[in-house]
Amino acid sequence: MTDEKNQYNFSFLEPLRRYVPLAVWVIIVLTLLLIPLKIIGYGYIPGDDALRAAGKAVSGKTWQQVLILNDVYKIDHEYGWSLLLGKIHTAFNADAETIVIFSVVSLFVLAGLVTLPWLRYPETWLMTLVIGMITAMVPARLLLGRPYIITIAALLSLLLLWRRYGSAPPKGWMIALMTGLITASVYFHGTWYLWVLPVAAFFLAAQFRWGLTLAGCWVAGVFLGSLLTGHLIDYPLQAVKVALLATGMHLTQRTLASELQPDGGDLNTLYFLGGLLLLRRLAALNATPFLRDPVFWLVCLGWTLGFKVGRFWGDWGWPALMVLLACDLQLLLASRLALDSFRRLGLACGVALITFLSITGDTGSRWTYNLTEQYLTADNPDLDGWLPDKGGILYSIDMTVFYQTFYKNPLGDWRYILGFEATLMPREDFEVYHRVLWNFGDSKAYAPWLKKMTPADRLVIRGGRSSPPNLPQLEWNYGVSGIWIGRLPNHPSGGAPATLHATETMDSLTNSPSSTK
Repeated sequence: MTDEKNQYNFSFLEPLRRYVPLAVWVIIVLTLLLIPLKIIGYGYIPGDDALRAAGKAVSGKTWQQVLILNDVYKIDHEYGWSLLLGKIHTAFNADAETIVIFSVVSLFVLAGLVTLPWLRYPETWLMTLVIGMITAMVPARLLLGRPYIITIAALLSLLLLWRRYGSAPPKGWMIALMTGLITASVYFHGTWYLWVLPVAAFFLAAQFRWGLTLAGCWVAGVFLGSLLTGHLIDYPLQAVKVALLATGMHLTQRTLASELQPDGGDLNTLYFLGGLLLLRRLAALNATPFLRDPVFWLVCLGWTLGFKVGRFWGDWGWPALMVLLACDLQLLLASRLALDSFRRLGLACGVALITFLSITGDTGSRWTYNLTEQYLTADNPDLDGWLPDKGGILYSIDMTVFYQTFYKNPLGDWRYILGFEATLMPREDFEVYHRVLWNFGDSKAYAPWLKKMTPADRLVIRGGRSSPPNLPQLEWNYGVSGIWIGRLPNHPSGGAPATLHATETMDSLTNSPSSTK
C-alpha cells in the first residue's frame, strides 16, 4: 500500500524527465560561469602575465616601446591575444583592470565549455575539477587569465573529439576542427612546437591514422596561425629562438622563470592511474586500454617531461589526465544512471555545489592575497620624483615589479629592463640579472647597472623598511611597503629622498647588520 502510494505521489514528475538533461546542462554552465565571477568578486587579480597583457592593450605600445629587448624578440609572441585585448580596449574604452577581469572570466569559462559538447554526462567534468582542485589546485591555473589556456582548451577539445569518435577514421569536419583548434592556439598563444606532444602520443598508442591526420592538421594550423599574424616565417621561427634562449642561457635551474623550473613529480598521478585501472576492472567498464589510448600516453609524456620543465605537466599532462578521469567517470555513470534520471539531476546539483565551494573557497587567502598589495603609481604624491623620468629606464631583477608597475602605469613614459622573460634582455643586462640571482642578491652584482644609470633611471629592489639596499651610490626612498626605489643623488626635480641619502649613509649602510647584501 505504501509503495503504491509513493509511486502515485511522484508519478506527476514523469513528464518532466525529458528535461533532466537540459537542467543538468544549465546547472553545469551556470557553475562554470559563477566560479570566476565569485572569485573576481573577492577582488582577485592574477599576479603575472595577465597584468602586462592588459597594460599593453591600454598603452597601445609595442613591446619594443615598453621593454629594453635583444635583437631576437621582434614580434609579439601572443599576437592574436594582444590584438584581441587591444580591440576590447578601443571598442569599450576598457581600463587595465576591466581587461584583466575579462581575461580571467572568459578563459576559465572557455576551458570549461569546450569540454561539454563531447560528454554525454558533462557533470563528470565538474568532478574532475574538484579532484584537480583538491589534489593540485589545477583550476587555479585556469584562472590566471593567460592565453596558454586557449591552448589547453584546444587540447581538451581535440582529446575529447578522439574519445568520442576515435573508433572510426577521422572525417572531413573533424580534420577541419582539429586544424582550426591548432590554428587558434598558434595565433593566440604562439608555442606551436609543443603540439608535437599529442602527435607523439597518438603514435605511441599505435593510432597511426589519427596520428598522421593530426600531424597534417598541426602543419596546416601552424601555417594558418602564422599567416594570420602577417609573419609567416618569422613568427614560428622566433618562438623557437625564444624557447631556446629561455631554457639555455641560465647556468642553474633555480634562476629560470618559475614555470620553466623542474617539477618534482605528482605522485597523485600514479594513484589516479592505479585507481582507474581498479575501477575499470571492478565496474567492468568498456574503456579503451591504456596502451591504445593517446590520452594516457600524453599523461605519461607530460609527467615524464615535467621533471625537466614543469609546464609540460601543468599544460599538457594534467589536462590529458582530466580527460582520462572524466571519460572513465562518464562510463561509470552511464552504467548506473539513465540520462533522464532524477537521481542524475540530484547528483549534478551536489557535484555543482561541491565544485563551486571547493574552487571559490578562499583557503589560505589564495583569492585575496593581492588585496594588500601596494603598487608604484604615478598619482601617488609620496612617489613624486621617484618613478622614472621621461625616457628613463626602470631597473629591477623582480618580474613582479614590472607586471605590477606596468599594469598600474600603462601610459608611463619609460621602459623596463626586465619584462616577462629575462633572456629577452640584451645579453649584458641579462648577465647582471643572472649574477644578482646567482649571488642571492649581493649588491655588488648591480655595479654594471649603476655605472650606466642616468638621472632619469630608477633601480627598484624589494626589502623591508629596516633593510635598505646596501648601494650607497644611490639615494633611496621606501616607496611603498616592501619596495625601495633608488636614484642618482641630487635629482634635479621634486621628490626629496624620504629616507636615506647616499653621501650621508655610505658608512652606516656598509656596516649596518640590518642591511641587505
